[in-house]
Amino acid sequence: MIEKGINLEEEKEKIKTELEKQREKLQNKIIIDDPEVKITFKRLLAYFIIYSFLGFIVETIFGMLTKGVVESRQSCLYGPFCCIYGLGAAMMIPGLKPFKKKNWSLFLAGAIEGSIVEYIISWIGEMVFHIKWWDYSNLPFNINGRICLIFAVFWGLLALLLMRFLNPHIEKLIDKMPKKWFNITTIALTVFLLIDLLVTAFALQVFYTRLTKERNLELKINSALIVNEKVLDTKFVKYLSDNVFTDEKMLRTFPNIKFEDKNGHIIWVKDILTDIKPYYFKISNKFRLK
Repeated sequence: MIEKGINLEEEKEKIKTELEKQREKLQNKIIIDDPEVKITFKRLLAYFIIYSFLGFIVETIFGMLTKGVVESRQSCLYGPFCCIYGLGAAMMIPGLKPFKKKNWSLFLAGAIEGSIVEYIISWIGEMVFHIKWWDYSNLPFNINGRICLIFAVFWGLLALLLMRFLNPHIEKLIDKMPKKWFNITTIALTVFLLIDLLVTAFALQVFYTRLTKERNLELKINSALIVNEKVLDTKFVKYLSDNVFTDEKMLRTFPNIKFEDKNGHIIWVKDILTDIKPYYFKISNKFRLK
């Protein structure tokens, strides 16, 4: 009887130990799948860079599926980045963390935050660059054509996808990097992006100036888009205009570029430069460019 009692106690201890191990494994799995991290400024920069690159891939695939062409979806002249995705992620991830406990709260927070980000970016495009990047005026329940109900729902679903499935893997990827290389890579890519954005802004000014001059176009508001002719006629800028910021380079990098003329009409540059294909190559004849 004593031996049986001892064996029974041993079996209970083994079961208890095994259950404790399983509980620890489960806890570790939860921590790995949904890590709690301290969001620093460098981490926000990493979000911006990583999601800008992922956004570029998503937009390129979207263009292939909807238009049947491989075209540029870059925000910058050289880097493979679609910055609206990076900016959206860097702004939304910290704001969404308090709402992660329940899917419905995460969905609502994503719909609201995503719409705010979209509205701000659209407003900046129109007020600062005088470019209308998108227009939802023909969709129901829109506000100034910048945001609408359909895309608010899309932002809510995207928040669920981002916080439940995608971002935990991004967090693990960041945490696996040695701190030294994380800092070097983040700073280097941030500097590259800033330079790329500045070059892109200047290139667009040179391009618009050359386009309006050669085609006798009149922009609605041209002060922010036009380079002074004295600057344009300098040897270095003229070289850039003729050899670097060419019509083909600009249109193929920004195939959906457009502007508003003095009568309020939206003019697509690809409808002016008809001799240049605004894509790299076509993969299907079933689709038409918009």
